[in-house]
Amino acid sequence: MKRLLFVILAAALFWSGYWLIGSRGAEAGFATWFEARRTEGWQADYSNLRVAGFPNRFDTTFTDLALADPTTGWAWRAPFFQLLALSYKPTQVIAVFPPQSQLSTPLDRFTLASADMRASLALDPAPRLPLNRATLIGTQIRITGTEVTELDSLTLATERLPGTDHGYRYGALAHGVRLPTPLVARLARGIALPDQIATLQLDFDGDFDRPWDLDALEHARPQVERLKLRLLKAEWGSLKLAATGELTVDGAGTPTGEIAIKAENWRDMLRVAVAAGALPESLASSVETALELAANLSGRPDTLNVTLGFSGGRIHLGPVPLGPAPVLRLR
Repeated sequence: MKRLLFVILAAALFWSGYWLIGSRGAEAGFATWFEARRTEGWQADYSNLRVAGFPNRFDTTFTDLALADPTTGWAWRAPFFQLLALSYKPTQVIAVFPPQSQLSTPLDRFTLASADMRASLALDPAPRLPLNRATLIGTQIRITGTEVTELDSLTLATERLPGTDHGYRYGALAHGVRLPTPLVARLARGIALPDQIATLQLDFDGDFDRPWDLDALEHARPQVERLKLRLLKAEWGSLKLAATGELTVDGAGTPTGEIAIKAENWRDMLRVAVAAGALPESLASSVETALELAANLSGRPDTLNVTLGFSGGRIHLGPVPLGPAPVLRLR
Protein backbone atom coordinates (compact mmCIF):
# COMPACT_ATOMS: atom_id res chain seq x y z
CA MET A 1 0.00 0.00 0.00
CA LYS A 2 2.81 2.40 0.86
CA ARG A 3 4.55 1.52 -2.38
CA LEU A 4 1.37 2.26 -4.37
CA LEU A 5 0.97 5.58 -2.57
CA PHE A 6 4.57 6.45 -3.36
CA VAL A 7 4.02 5.67 -7.05
CA ILE A 8 0.90 7.83 -7.14
CA LEU A 9 2.68 10.74 -5.46
CA ALA A 10 5.67 10.42 -7.76
CA ALA A 11 3.42 10.38 -10.84
CA ALA A 12 1.50 13.44 -9.58
CA LEU A 13 4.74 15.32 -8.92
CA PHE A 14 6.09 14.36 -12.33
CA TRP A 15 2.91 15.48 -14.11
CA SER A 16 2.76 18.72 -12.14
CA GLY A 17 6.34 19.43 -13.09
CA TYR A 18 5.60 18.65 -16.72
CA TRP A 19 2.60 21.00 -16.74
CA LEU A 20 4.56 23.79 -15.02
CA ILE A 21 7.46 23.50 -17.44
CA GLY A 22 5.07 23.28 -20.41
CA SER A 23 3.00 26.30 -19.35
CA ARG A 24 6.11 28.40 -18.72
CA GLY A 25 7.48 27.29 -22.09
CA ALA A 26 4.22 28.27 -23.82
CA GLU A 27 4.27 31.72 -22.23
CA ALA A 28 7.91 32.25 -23.16
CA GLY A 29 7.33 30.97 -26.71
CA PHE A 30 4.42 33.31 -27.35
CA ALA A 31 6.28 36.27 -25.83
CA THR A 32 9.28 35.55 -28.05
CA TRP A 33 7.09 35.30 -31.15
CA PHE A 34 5.43 38.66 -30.45
CA GLU A 35 8.79 40.29 -29.80
CA ALA A 36 10.15 38.92 -33.09
CA ARG A 37 7.19 40.36 -34.98
CA ARG A 38 7.73 43.78 -33.39
CA THR A 39 11.38 43.62 -34.44
CA GLU A 40 10.18 43.07 -38.04
CA GLY A 41 8.01 46.18 -37.87
CA TRP A 42 4.66 44.62 -37.01
CA GLN A 43 2.31 45.87 -34.38
CA ALA A 44 2.12 42.83 -32.09
CA ASP A 45 0.72 43.74 -28.68
CA TYR A 46 -1.41 42.42 -25.84
CA SER A 47 -2.14 43.70 -22.37
CA ASN A 48 -2.02 40.27 -20.72
CA LEU A 49 -0.98 36.71 -21.54
CA ARG A 50 -2.05 33.89 -19.24
CA VAL A 51 -1.72 30.10 -19.45
CA ALA A 52 -4.13 28.07 -17.29
CA GLY A 53 -5.80 24.66 -17.40
CA PHE A 54 -3.84 22.57 -14.88
CA PRO A 55 -3.50 19.60 -14.95
CA ASN A 56 -4.57 18.41 -18.41
CA ARG A 57 -4.75 21.54 -20.56
CA PHE A 58 -2.67 24.42 -21.79
CA ASP A 59 -5.30 27.17 -22.19
CA THR A 60 -3.71 30.41 -23.37
CA THR A 61 -5.67 33.67 -23.21
CA PHE A 62 -4.55 36.93 -24.82
CA THR A 63 -6.23 40.13 -23.67
CA ASP A 64 -6.44 43.28 -25.84
CA LEU A 65 -4.74 41.60 -28.77
CA ALA A 66 -3.51 43.74 -31.69
CA LEU A 67 -1.72 42.37 -34.77
CA ALA A 68 -0.82 44.39 -37.88
CA ASP A 69 1.45 43.39 -40.77
CA PRO A 70 2.70 46.53 -42.55
CA THR A 71 3.80 44.55 -45.61
CA THR A 72 0.32 43.25 -46.47
CA GLY A 73 -1.76 45.99 -44.85
CA TRP A 74 -3.81 43.47 -42.83
CA ALA A 75 -4.54 44.07 -39.16
CA TRP A 76 -6.72 42.48 -36.47
CA ARG A 77 -7.74 43.72 -33.03
CA ALA A 78 -9.66 41.65 -30.46
CA PRO A 79 -10.58 42.17 -26.79
CA PHE A 80 -9.49 38.58 -26.15
CA PHE A 81 -8.41 35.45 -28.02
CA GLN A 82 -7.93 31.93 -26.68
CA LEU A 83 -5.88 28.92 -27.79
CA LEU A 84 -6.91 25.73 -25.99
CA ALA A 85 -4.89 22.50 -26.13
CA LEU A 86 -4.64 19.25 -24.23
CA SER A 87 -1.33 19.11 -22.41
CA TYR A 88 -0.56 15.72 -23.97
CA LYS A 89 -1.54 16.92 -27.49
CA PRO A 90 -0.14 20.46 -27.66
CA THR A 91 -0.15 20.59 -31.48
CA GLN A 92 -3.93 20.08 -31.65
CA VAL A 93 -5.48 23.42 -30.82
CA ILE A 94 -8.94 24.96 -30.49
CA ALA A 95 -9.09 28.72 -31.14
CA VAL A 96 -11.94 30.71 -29.56
CA PHE A 97 -12.80 34.10 -31.06
CA PRO A 98 -14.49 36.99 -29.24
CA PRO A 99 -18.08 38.05 -30.04
CA GLN A 100 -16.68 41.12 -31.79
CA SER A 101 -13.34 42.13 -33.31
CA GLN A 102 -11.96 44.55 -35.90
CA LEU A 103 -10.30 43.57 -39.18
CA SER A 104 -8.47 46.04 -41.42
CA THR A 105 -7.47 45.28 -45.01
CA PRO A 106 -5.93 47.40 -47.78
CA LEU A 107 -9.49 47.94 -49.09
CA ASP A 108 -11.61 48.64 -46.00
CA ARG A 109 -12.06 48.25 -42.26
CA PHE A 110 -14.59 45.80 -40.88
CA THR A 111 -16.19 44.94 -37.57
CA LEU A 112 -16.70 41.17 -37.27
CA ALA A 113 -19.46 40.00 -34.94
CA SER A 114 -20.83 36.50 -34.35
CA ALA A 115 -22.92 34.51 -31.91
CA ASP A 116 -20.18 31.88 -31.83
CA MET A 117 -16.97 31.41 -33.78
CA ARG A 118 -14.21 28.92 -33.12
CA ALA A 119 -11.64 26.94 -35.04
CA SER A 120 -9.71 23.72 -34.60
CA LEU A 121 -6.17 23.23 -35.89
CA ALA A 122 -3.97 20.15 -36.10
CA LEU A 123 -0.30 20.99 -36.66
CA ASP A 124 2.52 18.57 -37.40
CA PRO A 125 5.12 18.35 -34.58
CA ALA A 126 7.89 19.81 -36.75
CA PRO A 127 10.01 22.93 -36.06
CA ARG A 128 7.86 25.28 -38.20
CA LEU A 129 4.54 23.58 -37.26
CA PRO A 130 3.15 22.88 -40.76
CA LEU A 131 -0.63 22.76 -40.99
CA ASN A 132 -2.20 19.32 -41.23
CA ARG A 133 -5.88 20.25 -41.04
CA ALA A 134 -8.13 23.04 -39.79
CA THR A 135 -11.82 23.86 -39.46
CA LEU A 136 -13.58 27.14 -38.65
CA ILE A 137 -17.28 27.29 -37.74
CA GLY A 138 -19.28 30.47 -37.17
CA THR A 139 -22.96 31.28 -36.63
CA GLN A 140 -24.96 34.51 -36.93
CA ILE A 141 -22.05 36.38 -38.48
CA ARG A 142 -22.29 40.11 -39.19
CA ILE A 143 -19.59 41.91 -41.19
CA THR A 144 -19.87 45.69 -40.97
CA GLY A 145 -17.74 47.89 -43.19
CA THR A 146 -18.94 50.54 -45.57
CA GLU A 147 -21.97 48.23 -45.88
CA VAL A 148 -23.27 45.25 -43.89
CA THR A 149 -23.16 41.57 -44.88
CA GLU A 150 -24.69 38.81 -42.73
CA LEU A 151 -24.45 35.01 -42.75
CA ASP A 152 -26.57 32.53 -40.83
CA SER A 153 -23.69 30.07 -40.76
CA LEU A 154 -20.22 29.58 -42.21
CA THR A 155 -17.96 26.54 -42.28
CA LEU A 156 -14.39 26.63 -43.63
CA ALA A 157 -12.18 23.56 -43.69
CA THR A 158 -8.84 22.41 -45.07
CA GLU A 159 -6.66 19.33 -44.83
CA ARG A 160 -3.37 18.32 -46.38
CA LEU A 161 -3.79 15.93 -49.28
CA PRO A 162 -2.39 12.45 -48.57
CA GLY A 163 1.09 11.86 -49.96
CA THR A 164 1.84 15.57 -50.44
CA ASP A 165 3.79 18.22 -48.54
CA HIS A 166 2.27 21.32 -50.14
CA GLY A 167 -1.13 20.15 -51.39
CA TYR A 168 -4.36 20.92 -49.53
CA ARG A 169 -8.06 20.37 -50.01
CA TYR A 170 -10.33 23.29 -49.13
CA GLY A 171 -14.03 23.54 -48.49
CA ALA A 172 -16.41 26.39 -47.71
CA LEU A 173 -20.13 26.29 -47.04
CA ALA A 174 -22.29 29.33 -46.24
CA HIS A 175 -26.03 29.48 -45.61
CA GLY A 176 -28.32 32.49 -45.46
CA VAL A 177 -25.97 35.07 -46.96
CA ARG A 178 -27.62 38.50 -46.84
CA LEU A 179 -25.80 41.01 -49.02
CA PRO A 180 -26.04 44.76 -48.38
CA THR A 181 -29.39 46.12 -49.56
CA PRO A 182 -27.82 48.83 -51.79
CA LEU A 183 -25.59 46.18 -53.41
CA VAL A 184 -28.56 43.89 -54.11
CA ALA A 185 -30.43 46.81 -55.66
CA ARG A 186 -27.45 47.58 -57.92
CA LEU A 187 -26.98 43.96 -58.98
CA ALA A 188 -30.64 43.08 -59.51
CA ARG A 189 -31.66 46.03 -61.72
CA GLY A 190 -35.26 44.87 -61.96
CA ILE A 191 -34.54 41.14 -61.57
CA ALA A 192 -36.70 39.51 -58.87
CA LEU A 193 -34.05 38.35 -56.41
CA PRO A 194 -34.51 37.52 -52.70
CA ASP A 195 -32.57 39.44 -50.07
CA GLN A 196 -30.39 36.43 -49.28
CA ILE A 197 -28.34 33.80 -51.11
CA ALA A 198 -29.59 30.41 -49.89
CA THR A 199 -26.35 28.46 -50.39
CA LEU A 200 -22.74 29.09 -51.34
CA GLN A 201 -20.48 26.03 -51.60
CA LEU A 202 -16.85 25.73 -52.66
CA ASP A 203 -14.67 22.60 -52.82
CA PHE A 204 -11.21 22.65 -54.41
CA ASP A 205 -7.65 21.32 -54.20
CA GLY A 206 -4.66 23.63 -54.19
CA ASP A 207 -1.00 22.77 -54.78
CA PHE A 208 1.38 25.39 -53.36
CA ASP A 209 5.09 26.08 -53.75
CA ARG A 210 5.72 25.44 -50.04
CA PRO A 211 3.84 24.44 -46.90
CA TRP A 212 1.44 26.51 -44.83
CA ASP A 213 3.40 26.91 -41.59
CA LEU A 214 4.78 29.64 -39.35
CA ASP A 215 6.85 31.04 -42.23
CA ALA A 216 3.59 31.62 -44.15
CA LEU A 217 2.33 33.84 -41.32
CA GLU A 218 5.57 35.53 -40.38
CA HIS A 219 7.13 36.22 -43.78
CA ALA A 220 5.36 35.47 -47.08
CA ARG A 221 2.36 33.47 -48.13
CA PRO A 222 2.80 30.28 -50.19
CA GLN A 223 1.78 30.74 -53.81
CA VAL A 224 -0.61 28.45 -55.65
CA GLU A 225 0.72 26.41 -58.58
CA ARG A 226 -2.39 24.36 -59.42
CA LEU A 227 -6.09 24.58 -58.64
CA LYS A 228 -8.55 21.73 -59.11
CA LEU A 229 -12.09 23.03 -58.71
CA ARG A 230 -14.17 20.08 -57.57
CA LEU A 231 -17.35 22.14 -57.19
CA LEU A 232 -18.50 25.73 -56.99
CA LYS A 233 -22.23 25.98 -56.31
CA ALA A 234 -24.42 29.00 -55.68
CA GLU A 235 -28.19 29.44 -55.47
CA TRP A 236 -29.72 32.90 -55.35
CA GLY A 237 -33.44 32.76 -55.98
CA SER A 238 -33.96 31.49 -59.52
CA LEU A 239 -30.25 31.89 -60.34
CA LYS A 240 -28.33 28.62 -60.00
CA LEU A 241 -24.66 28.23 -60.84
CA ALA A 242 -22.29 25.24 -60.72
CA ALA A 243 -18.69 25.02 -61.93
CA THR A 244 -15.79 22.53 -62.08
CA GLY A 245 -12.38 22.61 -63.74
CA GLU A 246 -8.63 22.83 -63.34
CA LEU A 247 -6.07 25.61 -63.66
CA THR A 248 -2.30 25.76 -63.54
CA VAL A 249 -0.75 28.99 -62.28
CA ASP A 250 2.67 30.38 -63.26
CA GLY A 251 5.06 32.39 -61.11
CA ALA A 252 3.34 35.65 -62.03
CA GLY A 253 -0.05 34.33 -60.90
CA THR A 254 -1.43 33.89 -64.44
CA PRO A 255 -3.90 30.97 -64.70
CA THR A 256 -4.12 28.57 -67.64
CA GLY A 257 -6.82 25.94 -68.07
CA GLU A 258 -10.57 25.50 -68.33
CA ILE A 259 -13.60 25.90 -66.06
CA ALA A 260 -16.87 24.19 -67.05
CA ILE A 261 -19.99 26.12 -66.01
CA LYS A 262 -23.66 25.20 -65.76
CA ALA A 263 -25.98 28.15 -65.26
CA GLU A 264 -29.76 28.26 -64.92
CA ASN A 265 -31.46 31.56 -65.88
CA TRP A 266 -28.17 32.65 -67.36
CA ARG A 267 -29.52 35.83 -68.97
CA ASP A 268 -30.28 37.30 -65.55
CA MET A 269 -26.81 36.19 -64.38
CA LEU A 270 -25.30 38.06 -67.30
CA ARG A 271 -27.10 41.21 -66.23
CA VAL A 272 -25.87 40.74 -62.66
CA ALA A 273 -22.29 40.26 -63.94
CA VAL A 274 -22.48 43.51 -65.90
CA ALA A 275 -23.94 45.38 -62.90
CA ALA A 276 -21.16 43.99 -60.67
CA GLY A 277 -18.47 45.11 -63.11
CA ALA A 278 -17.32 41.51 -63.72
CA LEU A 279 -18.24 41.83 -67.42
CA PRO A 280 -17.69 45.07 -69.38
CA GLU A 281 -20.97 46.42 -70.70
CA SER A 282 -19.35 46.88 -74.10
CA LEU A 283 -18.94 43.11 -74.39
CA ALA A 284 -22.33 42.14 -72.96
CA SER A 285 -24.14 42.08 -76.29
CA SER A 286 -21.59 39.90 -78.10
CA VAL A 287 -21.30 37.56 -75.11
CA GLU A 288 -25.08 37.20 -74.92
CA THR A 289 -25.25 36.37 -78.63
CA ALA A 290 -22.62 33.64 -78.24
CA LEU A 291 -24.30 32.24 -75.13
CA GLU A 292 -27.70 32.31 -76.84
CA LEU A 293 -26.34 30.08 -79.59
CA ALA A 294 -24.75 27.68 -77.11
CA ALA A 295 -27.94 27.46 -75.02
CA ASN A 296 -30.17 26.86 -78.04
CA LEU A 297 -27.92 24.05 -79.24
CA SER A 298 -28.41 22.30 -75.90
CA GLY A 299 -32.18 22.32 -76.29
CA ARG A 300 -32.74 24.22 -73.03
CA PRO A 301 -32.59 27.96 -73.78
CA ASP A 302 -32.60 29.00 -70.11
CA THR A 303 -29.84 26.58 -69.08
CA LEU A 304 -26.26 27.10 -70.19
CA ASN A 305 -23.42 24.58 -70.32
CA VAL A 306 -20.21 26.30 -71.44
CA THR A 307 -16.47 26.20 -70.84
CA LEU A 308 -14.37 29.23 -69.93
CA GLY A 309 -10.80 29.10 -71.22
CA PHE A 310 -7.89 30.81 -69.44
CA SER A 311 -4.75 31.52 -71.47
CA GLY A 312 -2.30 34.33 -72.05
CA GLY A 313 -3.71 36.28 -69.13
CA ARG A 314 -7.18 36.44 -70.72
CA ILE A 315 -10.54 34.69 -70.29
CA HIS A 316 -12.32 33.37 -73.38
CA LEU A 317 -15.74 31.88 -74.02
CA GLY A 318 -14.99 29.91 -77.16
CA PRO A 319 -13.76 32.56 -79.61
CA VAL A 320 -15.28 35.42 -77.61
CA PRO A 321 -12.83 37.30 -75.34
CA LEU A 322 -14.33 38.24 -71.97
CA GLY A 323 -11.47 40.25 -70.47
CA PRO A 324 -8.33 39.87 -68.37
CA ALA A 325 -7.95 36.82 -66.12
CA PRO A 326 -7.52 37.42 -62.39
CA VAL A 327 -3.99 37.36 -61.01
CA LEU A 328 -3.83 34.54 -58.45
CA ARG A 329 -1.22 35.85 -56.01
CA LEU A 330 -1.55 35.82 -52.22
CA ARG A 331 -0.26 38.88 -50.39
